[in-house]
Amino acid sequence: MARLGLETHLVDGDVYKRTLARFRDAGVVLPTFGELKDPSTIPPAIAERLGAIDPDAPHPLNLFRVHWFNDETRRGRVGEPAAIELPSELTGSPARIVLALGDRFPMIRAHKVLAAYGCLAPRVVTGQFDPTRHRAIWPSTGNYCRGGVAISRILDSRGVAVLPEAMSQERFDWLDRWVADPADIVRTPGSESNVKEIYDACAALERDPANIVFNQFCEYGNYLVHRLCTGAALERVYRAAAAGRPRARLAAFVSATGSAGTIAAGDHLKATFGAKIAAVEAVECPTLLYNGYGEHNIQGIGDKHVPLIHNVMNTDVVIGVSDRATDTLLALFNTDEGRRYLVERRGVEPALVASLDNFGLSSICNIVAAVKLAKYFDLGPDDVVITVATDGAEMYGSEVRKAIVRHFGNRFDAVSAGETWGRSLAAADVDHVLELSHVDRKRMFNLGYFTWVEQQGVSLADFQARSRQAFWDGLLELAPAWDALIAKFNAESGAAARLS
Repeated sequence: MARLGLETHLVDGDVYKRTLARFRDAGVVLPTFGELKDPSTIPPAIAERLGAIDPDAPHPLNLFRVHWFNDETRRGRVGEPAAIELPSELTGSPARIVLALGDRFPMIRAHKVLAAYGCLAPRVVTGQFDPTRHRAIWPSTGNYCRGGVAISRILDSRGVAVLPEAMSQERFDWLDRWVADPADIVRTPGSESNVKEIYDACAALERDPANIVFNQFCEYGNYLVHRLCTGAALERVYRAAAAGRPRARLAAFVSATGSAGTIAAGDHLKATFGAKIAAVEAVECPTLLYNGYGEHNIQGIGDKHVPLIHNVMNTDVVIGVSDRATDTLLALFNTDEGRRYLVERRGVEPALVASLDNFGLSSICNIVAAVKLAKYFDLGPDDVVITVATDGAEMYGSEVRKAIVRHFGNRFDAVSAGETWGRSLAAADVDHVLELSHVDRKRMFNLGYFTWVEQQGVSLADFQARSRQAFWDGLLELAPAWDALIAKFNAESGAAARLS
């Protein structure tokens, strides 16, 4: 179970002592999961210093910005997580579709930095990761590996990004600026859905004992940090949206599957409000829908397998979205012609249109899926659908240009804008929407066997334990145990005392 990150005891005392010394010298203080869930509990001595820290710098205090409550500048903190409600003029649906903004996170402007911290911190405080000797390996299709490299650099250690070679150029440009050595960027064959190739590269790297793989697809720290922190943040987003609306109800939480970290927030929202949990994948690679396979360009959502940390037995709906829709909407949202069309022909407020650069490809995928879900369930103006904008458009400038060439013959004009809105939003239909029965859930659960038991060596007992909700609820007990270890570690390193 060591590779799954479930330990709550000291594994290696010598590693622990070396890490204490390294962090003491580097001035690293670790935030607890509780502080990232509710940043108002961050010690005042730390909070007061944050205003002077560049949110894009590899500064240790930026760990205390790895939460959903950063303001637009990412220097200050707000009382409620930033969110955008999309008007019916844009979505074509009367339902209230609300997105929490992931581009307010530090360093990478994407919420995957939270997942990276959630996986690494427990390994640090249990003496399993030695920043003086180990390299942290971050397998990803883009944002998680950037988050891992950023966290590694802050912790005065070496991080290695493993990602498909066909990901957006902006991701590689960012990595070039942050890695310690160009060799720390490992390009694997294929594109977004080629996760198996990433696993193969990690298996080769793992033969060197100096390399520790933080596989977001099977690390329960990823699940837990999102269930706790993202779940609580989205609860705040919904309560703000429902204020003064006594008939409002949280109908569903929509999330692309990806590594199945973000979708863990649905377990919290379902337990609290009874919301449905909708998992989203590419129609071009319909793994959950049809046990299918293929290639797609919705960067950030993975596929061709079922992540170990996906609680599929608690999932209610699966929705397929085409990458043609996400590619063309990316062009609509990020060109002058597209924005002019939305304002002048669709009547969308200019301020809302100006905010569309908060949405990258996977964010747009979540929007389309939310529209499809709203139409499938005939949702109305009292129904709220919550989803997340995992990152913004800044990672996809090259993809906008590719989309215009690929889908519009290198010319995007008012006609192209109208066709895009009409096809991808107004006419979004309910095909490739599956409301899950118990048998459907078991089918999806069983599909994971071939990846995790046969290929990745997870024991059958550990795999099967995940079929019961009690297993996932029991993971909540890890958080206070890890927070106690983090507090103990900070006290022993002495770095926190120097900030007082």
